[in-house]
Amino acid sequence: MPQPKTNRRSFLETLAMVGVGSQVLLRTRDLQAATDSAQESVDGEPWPGMTYRTLGRTGFRASRLVYGCGAALSRRPNDRLLNIAMEAGVNVYDVGYSGYYRDAERNLSAFAKQHRDEIFLISKAPAPVRADDEVDTATAKRAAAAWTMLLDKSLSELDTGHVDAYYQMAANNPGVIRAEEMYRAFEDAKAAGKVSYLGLSTHENAQQVLEAAIDTGWFDLAMVAITPAGWYDWNKRQILEGSEDMTHLSPLLERAKEAGIGLVGMKVGRLLAGRMFGGGANGTVFDPFYDESVLSQNLSDFQRSYAFVLAHGMDVVNADIQNYTVLKENFVAAATADKVFATTA
Repeated sequence: MPQPKTNRRSFLETLAMVGVGSQVLLRTRDLQAATDSAQESVDGEPWPGMTYRTLGRTGFRASRLVYGCGAALSRRPNDRLLNIAMEAGVNVYDVGYSGYYRDAERNLSAFAKQHRDEIFLISKAPAPVRADDEVDTATAKRAAAAWTMLLDKSLSELDTGHVDAYYQMAANNPGVIRAEEMYRAFEDAKAAGKVSYLGLSTHENAQQVLEAAIDTGWFDLAMVAITPAGWYDWNKRQILEGSEDMTHLSPLLERAKEAGIGLVGMKVGRLLAGRMFGGGANGTVFDPFYDESVLSQNLSDFQRSYAFVLAHGMDVVNADIQNYTVLKENFVAAATADKVFATTA
């Protein structure tokens, strides 16, 4: 019977799992932590230095990779991986309210408290208004009260009195973005020392929402679902029908920056993921947007997509990071985006 082939790397990985990995497994009872330890122990490739951009009028010099903690920490803490990211230069950590992300805020709290003066901490919650609702004064007041209540709950879950930014999560109604009642709720929270900056996240009606945010002049940050091919439609798990590609969206993105809004990309590579993660397209879907010099580089499809959006308008990119391999893959893409696309920061 033929013997299975082995190579030096798989042999080292096996040794690491038996040694370093098994020690972590015995101590934590966490298989993912053990696997990450084993991977890290055989990862001899150096990481590039992280690069940074100023996040709009916040003035904060942010790592171009934002650690998305929502799904990653929804079930259990992972301080070890969070600390690896921070030590490598990641200084922005994004989470969300417990109604969607379960225990993520609570599982981030110890790390956030330990490094509070070193990181930019973001959380978020929705204003409960549907995309097609008319936003009158009464509706806006109810939305503002609900959002404020969720902000207070987030602060409790995070065990802190202050977050750097709080978003209107899954914003899809431009009327809510323009509602003075919502802005007053933020101003009241800011005056109380609960939050410094107002943001939004959107993956439905993203263009209309961003345009509304620009018009108000109220928003400091906007996290948008965007890909090299254009807006990502979260509802249909595909590129939004009729969307311009990212290059042609650049005038809008520049307007947002001129309005002082720091731009955060999200769902950038979701189309490349398996169907269980809301993707399903093959890895070549964005290739028409890359020239040969990019395609010839030793990068994964995910890395190319991340590098593209960072080189074409996004200040930073938010990635859901659940293990060491994904952390390093996304880190390398964010740190080297300008080199990949030969642009200047």
